Amino acid sequence: MRLEEVENMVAGEILVESEALLTGHFLLTSGRHAGQYVQCAKVLQEPVYANALAKIIAKGFENVEVELVIAPAMGGILIGYELARVLGAKSIFTEREDGIMTLRRGFEIPKGTKVVIAEDVVTTGNSAREVLKIANEHGANVLGVASIVDRTGGAVDFGVKFVSAFSKKIISYTQDECPLCKDGIKVVKPGSRVFK
Repeated sequence: MRLEEVENMVAGEILVESEALLTGHFLLTSGRHAGQYVQCAKVLQEPVYANALAKIIAKGFENVEVELVIAPAMGGILIGYELARVLGAKSIFTEREDGIMTLRRGFEIPKGTKVVIAEDVVTTGNSAREVLKIANEHGANVLGVASIVDRTGGAVDFGVKFVSAFSKKIISYTQDECPLCKDGIKVVKPGSRVFK
């Protein structure tokens, strides 16, 4: 698909076209269960989709100078990089070391840097909050959090501006209350994070 064609699509159409929006029984990174899952790796394997989604997100930061985009590994790295490219900013990422989100690889966040936190999917917002904490500890000026997908339908609050390309309330359940478990439907864990 050519970039011109994709740029005329809305985020939901891109997710469907790329087969990133899945239906079934899924174990989320948060430990909760859901009947829908957005596998952003599917949409991000196509650079034209990543670019189009980054441009949609960037509209939320049109009148602001962004100097740095920080993304949590793994899921946020590609969209963080593409968003930084669209915004004309630098891109870095955080990663977990012994289960704790950290800044490594010589990456720095100079005090006062105008920062946007980028994530692929926000379910609980915990990964983005961990990155936000790191940015605040370095004295960054955090302008907002951005994601491809907001699974909360706008309910999550980071205390800063939140921009998503696609927002839908996707209901999730604890394992004990999950109707899909009660129906005996096999659960699949499509995410990347390992539980401890």
